[in-house]
Amino acid sequence: MFMGEYNHTLDPKGRVIIPAKFRESLGERFVITKGLDGCLYGYPYDKWEEVGRNFQQTISTNKEARAFSRFFFSSASDCDIDKQGRILIPANLRGYAGLNKEVVIAGNLGHIEFWDKARWEEANSFEDMDQVADKLGGLGLML
Repeated sequence: MFMGEYNHTLDPKGRVIIPAKFRESLGERFVITKGLDGCLYGYPYDKWEEVGRNFQQTISTNKEARAFSRFFFSSASDCDIDKQGRILIPANLRGYAGLNKEVVIAGNLGHIEFWDKARWEEANSFEDMDQVADKLGGLGLML
């Protein structure tokens, strides 16, 4: 399980350091793709394969699942962690997420997320979490 929030800087070549706490779970190579809310998702290969299997079961019969599958899987890219603990984020993915300089890398259960810092702060003010918690409690998702 991935958890925690880390601030890093994207270098001029588009590389960013992966937090040491995440490297072991991700492995030397993992998958990065477009995520929701304007961020990128990073998956260890075993989790990525699981997500793919889940989609294969529904995409043939559901038009929305097919569209999301194209959005999600066509933008996916392999990432190798170099000896300095960095990955190169492809230009198309940096553009999608608006990654320029300051990057937040956040754990979110089975994957990590890459956010432009300003977008992270805007999207995740957490000001209304009491209301959100009330709604999620009805789904059985709270502690």
